[in-house]
Amino acid sequence: MDDFRSFLISEHEYWSRDEKTNRLKCSNRRYNKAYTQVNDECLKLGLKLEKRCPEPRSKNTLNNILVRLKTFWIWCIKHGYTERNPFNKFTIESAEYGTPYYITIDERHQLEEAELDGMVAVQRDIFVFQCCVGCRVGDLYKLTYANIVDGILTYTPRKTKDNNPVLAEVPLNATAKALLEKYYDPNRDALFPFISQQRYNDNIKKTFKQAGLNHRVAVLNPLTRQHEIKPLYEVASSHMARRAFVGGPYHKVQDPSAIGSMTGHAEGSKAFARYRKVEMELKSR
Repeated sequence: MDDFRSFLISEHEYWSRDEKTNRLKCSNRRYNKAYTQVNDECLKLGLKLEKRCPEPRSKNTLNNILVRLKTFWIWCIKHGYTERNPFNKFTIESAEYGTPYYITIDERHQLEEAELDGMVAVQRDIFVFQCCVGCRVGDLYKLTYANIVDGILTYTPRKTKDNNPVLAEVPLNATAKALLEKYYDPNRDALFPFISQQRYNDNIKKTFKQAGLNHRVAVLNPLTRQHEIKPLYEVASSHMARRAFVGGPYHKVQDPSAIGSMTGHAEGSKAFARYRKVEMELKSR
């Protein structure tokens, strides 16, 4: 397992992109042979091949990969495929997260009222809706009008479907209802005219910058584990909408679990504990 972890850390060093063909190439013969075999099997199964060049992995990413592998290994042992468990003498380190940063309700209003045009304006509206409902972007893109009954958005968060499924129920506020009405299209199943998630994130950064949301925030660099100070628009993304939904009312409700019931967070989630550290920062602005 130590060797595998070392491979995950250094994998990006074996890859580069050919300047003439723009194709990925692996400089390590041993791994290149293994990748070729895996790619051939994926093509037989009709699976898409990874086209992005591997990048350095953060500590949390490494841990997530190892946790999933451990889960798979336990499944193999349970079903009699093997008796050996390589994780018996291998410890997976705990994940480390920085204090969550998010926009306040006033800053959301500033974003709503900014004069934007075209694609940027549409993606701004989608982001504002996401702030109002607090779902992950993967769930947002799958929502249809069938998920809304009597002004309540109901869905099963993707991350909980296979493991202890939880039903999230979110009463829609006036802003969310107005945006749904603005973009209603009976010929479209999705709630909004979505673009790819990467382009959505790119446009969110543009909306923040054009709206003047540029105050500085301390961001934990996942590779160096050091805090860096950056303008808010540089680190804005779709997940900030979820954090805004959680963090905005967190300090105003007596029972934070009420928020968890609308976001799909598990009871006693460690994610909520990180929001307690934010209040002092907001007061000092």
